[in-house]
Amino acid sequence: MSRIYNFSAGPAALPETVLNQVQAEMLEWNGAGASVMEVSHRGKPFMQAAAQAEQDLRDLMGIPDNYNVLFLQGGATSQFSAIPLNLKFLGAKADYAHTGHWSKKAIADAKRFIDVNVVCDTSSEGYRHVPAASDWTLNDDAAYVHITPNETIAGVEFDWLPETDKPICADLSSTILSRQIDVSKYGIIYAGAQKNIGPAGLTIVIVRDDLIGHFPGDAPRLMDYHVMAESDSMNNTPPTFAWYLAGKVFAWLKENGGVGAMAKTNQAKAEKLYSYIDESDGYYTNPVAIDNRSWMNVPFILANSDLDAAFLEQSHNAGLHALKGHRSVGGMRASIYNAMGLDGVDALIDFMDSFKAANA
Repeated sequence: MSRIYNFSAGPAALPETVLNQVQAEMLEWNGAGASVMEVSHRGKPFMQAAAQAEQDLRDLMGIPDNYNVLFLQGGATSQFSAIPLNLKFLGAKADYAHTGHWSKKAIADAKRFIDVNVVCDTSSEGYRHVPAASDWTLNDDAAYVHITPNETIAGVEFDWLPETDKPICADLSSTILSRQIDVSKYGIIYAGAQKNIGPAGLTIVIVRDDLIGHFPGDAPRLMDYHVMAESDSMNNTPPTFAWYLAGKVFAWLKENGGVGAMAKTNQAKAEKLYSYIDESDGYYTNPVAIDNRSWMNVPFILANSDLDAAFLEQSHNAGLHALKGHRSVGGMRASIYNAMGLDGVDALIDFMDSFKAANA
């Protein structure tokens, strides 16, 4: 068997060690005589595994006791509606930073439930940088501030928070567990699992205690954070396999030095790839402002776009998969999440160098 280097933006690569563990437990998990997908989510074995997964995530991220950790369905996009529904009790307006395609979608959904003030908007320039906090037009009467610190499609990232006394709600789908953050500075953190956590189908929501319990009575109950927190995320049948596998990834992270160690590797991977792109004499370019380059998603453009198809075909044949840029952007994109090692980045750079030599 030969494993590829998977540069997909999501569903993304998973640690091979974890996949081997899951394979070994596929037919019989935890002495149950069945797979984890076949046992009751309310049975003691799964409840213990779920509790351990939550505790490991709390340990990894330093999540304070006054925050609930929810394991939900519906993808991160379901939170585009859940957040305004849960927080509109704080006010009729909310601040949103428009820094990429996903924040644009979050804004569109939020407008159905709350008055949205767009504090910055970089869409006209194709999402290539994030304006300084001093250029954001924050509202004093906003219920909350919503940000997307890493825009997967354009490869735009910022690692700072705006100065505000309002709850900060952050879509960390492409950032979570890639670097250390101070959870206490956020009101709500949410993330789809399919990048740094596990398989698609699971969404993590980390929400401060004081922000739950105020849900409108006429809105869907499964979007009520209080309902889900009160039931330990089991008001309905949860995505048990995805939850179980996420727990495996959390354990793997702890065994490999935690988020701090992962951050050092992620920074090294990103710097190595960006350095090669910048030093390629213009053959490859990255369009994002240097201060806003993503550690996780690295878009790059060939000087001659007529070679894009050949690059993608040949890289695929070389075992470097899913390098095609998002359809709205074009070019190439290498997503180098936690499960992608330095060896994968080295293999990509070697290919890019040989392709350049053959086609310059």
